[in-house]
Amino acid sequence: MSIFLGKRGWPIGLALFFMGLNAFGAEQGPDEVIRKTAEEVIASIKADSAIQSGDRSKAYALIEQKVLPHFDFTRMTRLAVGRNWNQASPDQQKQLIYEFKDLLVRTYASSLSQYKDQVVQIKGTESQPDGTDAVVHSAIVPSGGQTIPIDYSMEKMSDGWKVYDIRVDGVSLVTNYRSEFADIVRRNGVDGLIKALDDKRKLASKQ
Repeated sequence: MSIFLGKRGWPIGLALFFMGLNAFGAEQGPDEVIRKTAEEVIASIKADSAIQSGDRSKAYALIEQKVLPHFDFTRMTRLAVGRNWNQASPDQQKQLIYEFKDLLVRTYASSLSQYKDQVVQIKGTESQPDGTDAVVHSAIVPSGGQTIPIDYSMEKMSDGWKVYDIRVDGVSLVTNYRSEFADIVRRNGVDGLIKALDDKRKLASKQ
């Protein structure tokens, strides 16, 4: 998947934004968190005509409220950068987390306006024996379209379950980015990756 938005961008985007967690997330299992809060996010989209019309500021506000506090962007970034993560200094790692989070927010904000009565179905959960890691299997069912399998990799933290990877039809978000990030680091180093992400952010802010 390109950092310039691959063809699977909108399904992953919908998956991300269906995953706003509510105040009860820490008391629920991971599957129940997704089930209940998907309904909340869908209701927010349906109730806001500005989001449906593509208002980016409204989309960012919804993402800020519902999504960002409940994703482990540190782990997501570390997985996406892969073995090159250890080459980065603490300051570079902090910048990579910031840029990667911003990339995901800006890339998929437009997905909110693409909501067209899709339905989220929970298919089941696979949990690790220690109870701190789980994969929630779900699907997005468009009206009259093809069902899209969505798997959420989640970890139980002190403040509730958090997502650190999403697989759409078996394709991992962080793995897709890893190959592209590795190529950039190989050619231009860690600072080159930071610059590529920063350039993308600046370009998106002008649109």
